[in-house]
Amino acid sequence: MPADKFNYKPTTDQMTFGHLVAHMVEANNMLCSGAAAVPAPKVEPVNESDSKDKLVAALKASFDFCSDALAKMDDSKLGETTGGPSGQQLSRARFALGIASNWADHYAEAAMYLRLNGILPPTAKK
Repeated sequence: MPADKFNYKPTTDQMTFGHLVAHMVEANNMLCSGAAAVPAPKVEPVNESDSKDKLVAALKASFDFCSDALAKMDDSKLGETTGGPSGQQLSRARFALGIASNWADHYAEAAMYLRLNGILPPTAKK
C-alpha cells in the first residue's frame, strides 16, 4: 500500500489501513506470546498515524517475533491457561487457533483494501 493510502478506509465505520497494520502488530505479539509461553517483546507502541516505514518495520518485527516464539512452542503446554485480552483465562491452544484465524482475517482485510485501491496483492500476482 502506498504511504499516502495508509489513512484509507473503505467506509466511515471501518478502520484505516494504518490502524489495521498497528492492530496486527499488537495482535501478533500478544497471540504468539500466549501460544508459545514466551514473554511478548517490549516494543514502542505504534498507531495508525505513524509513518508507513515505522508501521511496516513494527509489523515485520512482530512476524519475526512470532517465528521465533512459535519455533520454541511446546505442544505439551497447549492445555495450560494464561491471561488473555480483558483478563480472560484462555488456553494456549486457543491462542494458537487465534493466530491462524487472525492471520487469515487480517490478510483478507489488507487484500481487500489493496484491491479497492486498484492494487493487486503481492500473493495474487503470477
